Amino acid sequence: MKFWKKYIGDADFYRMLLYVALPIMIQNGITNSVNLLDNIMVGQTGTEAMSGVAVVNTLIFVFEISIFGVIAGASIFGAQFYGKGDDEGFRSCFRFKIIYGAAALVIGMLVFGMGGSRLILLYLHENGGSGGVDPAAAHAYALQYLHIIMISLPAFVAVQAYAGSLREMGETMLPMYAGVAAIVVNVCLNYVLIFGKFGFPRLGVAGAAAATVIARFAEALIVILSVHVKHRQYSFIENAYRNFRVPMELQKKIFIKGSPLMVNELLWSAGMAALNQAYSMRGMEVVASVNICSTIANVFNIVFIALGTAVSIIVGQLLGAGDMERAKDTDTKLIASAVIGCTFVGAVMFLCAPFIPRMYKTTDAVRKTAAFFIMVQAVLMPARGFLNTCYFTLRSGGKTIITFFFDSVYIWCVCIPFARFLVHMDIVPIREMYVLVEGTDLIKCAIGYILLRKGIWLQNIVQDGDLPIL
Repeated sequence: MKFWKKYIGDADFYRMLLYVALPIMIQNGITNSVNLLDNIMVGQTGTEAMSGVAVVNTLIFVFEISIFGVIAGASIFGAQFYGKGDDEGFRSCFRFKIIYGAAALVIGMLVFGMGGSRLILLYLHENGGSGGVDPAAAHAYALQYLHIIMISLPAFVAVQAYAGSLREMGETMLPMYAGVAAIVVNVCLNYVLIFGKFGFPRLGVAGAAAATVIARFAEALIVILSVHVKHRQYSFIENAYRNFRVPMELQKKIFIKGSPLMVNELLWSAGMAALNQAYSMRGMEVVASVNICSTIANVFNIVFIALGTAVSIIVGQLLGAGDMERAKDTDTKLIASAVIGCTFVGAVMFLCAPFIPRMYKTTDAVRKTAAFFIMVQAVLMPARGFLNTCYFTLRSGGKTIITFFFDSVYIWCVCIPFARFLVHMDIVPIREMYVLVEGTDLIKCAIGYILLRKGIWLQNIVQDGDLPIL
């Protein structure tokens, strides 16, 4: 009974959890399912096209996670301001996201515009045998895709600023509706533009990029117009653009708490890109296999991603309201829910692993390697659920310096050096290398458990005069 009371919630708890997490889960699930469909559609045009798009999406992923990092500091304060009932503080956090999100957008566009080709070439190797895959053709497809997909980045930044503020209020339905609408647009246009249906030219990779751009702007239009039309319901938008002043004291607090988080998200996403680049040194077949695995894993990862967001919203509001005991109890049950849910999802993923790669028009070697990678990710799913909710627990209490070491420092100081050592020494095949490198997350689980047990994240960071550094 004691175990049940500690880790399992009552009906009201799960109603609350589903209200917050289910719309996010549905939106992410549909989005990633469509990404899978996109991946398969592009894959029908050849392994080179699929590999080129995969490389660009790896780079775009770094940008997107960096935007999450830029607005994450303000999101921590936004959730707690909302829990406290401070409308002006919440509005200032929204302004912060708009201002610094725009600055990050400019930097990202310059990097991709001036250095995109060189970044793509880092991933295209013939080492280990290319299996008939032409790196030059993959590079050409990647450049074509990148130049078009860059147009969608302003819409992505705008959606993150608006949707992030809505979620901090506990409003998860509007972003979900907008995401679903964008997905419908994306699927329809992908079919028409990639394969040249209904009289449209067959654009292939360029068509996939164009469909994504249009869908992203459709999503942004729905979210932004809905918020401004219902400005009385979403009061943070009232007078939000009258000026762009954010109190200097709040900016200092956000930067003290948020800078480690911003740097962390940038370094972590860059670290994931560097890790994929290390895998890619084993040959073009590995690039395609990792791409298939990542796309499939993202479909199944929706459970712990949604529950991590739920932690940041629910626990953040409880901390802002000063209800520490309830925050601790709720967080324990949320983490348990993530681990249990990911165990079941991982089992389904493992059983599906041998069959999913068959949907791709690629070589048997790529299919078999991808299936093995998917099985590895399935086995690690419960650990990933624990790590994600642990990360958001620490973040909700403002422990951003600790999350910095827990996340990005770990990947750069442990995972990447280990992966590169295995690549350059060439002492194990790619499958064993993948297991060893991905398995290092189990060490993080032990570290995360210790940090949670200490309860160092239980703090209110929006009290007047209260600004703990760690």
